[in-house]
Amino acid sequence: MTPELRYPGRKDRGKGEGWIRGFLRRGAVGVLATVDEGYPVAIPLLYAYDETRQALYMHTGLRGRTRRVLEGDGGPASLTVFEMGRLLPARQAAEFGLEYASVVVTGTGVVVEDAREAELGLRLLMEKYAPHLEPGRDYRPTSAEDLARTTVLRLDIREWSGKEKAERPDYPGAYRFRDAPGG
Repeated sequence: MTPELRYPGRKDRGKGEGWIRGFLRRGAVGVLATVDEGYPVAIPLLYAYDETRQALYMHTGLRGRTRRVLEGDGGPASLTVFEMGRLLPARQAAEFGLEYASVVVTGTGVVVEDAREAELGLRLLMEKYAPHLEPGRDYRPTSAEDLARTTVLRLDIREWSGKEKAERPDYPGAYRFRDAPGG
């Protein structure tokens, strides 16, 4: 099933499904948000996008809030992936801007209980973050013991949105945050 495409408030910055898929494939890290006893909880996690299943896989520890919240039937969850570009100065502070790109995915988060699927999720993570390393050659493949000491999560994507703001390369005074004088 294809996720529902939502456009952000600034429709001129909204992106289509192809852009969203590409951004999810190349994004470095996401922030997973869930709800625990009425309170929002957000944690940064590495993730892998499974385009066939329209899902995101992540992993976390055996104990903790995220596992507890998503065990059983799962629960509402959202993952935000973003990149910060250059800061865009202006004559008035209220007019300063920022280049950025982001995707927000919402759906249902679940703890993966099936060992084969959990192994798939971990393999997708390794293929994304260590594509130059080969299981069995560079590291020991995932074992039953490994699966017993980690939690694999899956976020089934119901809807997504993407947006981007980019200015021309010669934008006057544009700079990267880490390159700011005195920073």
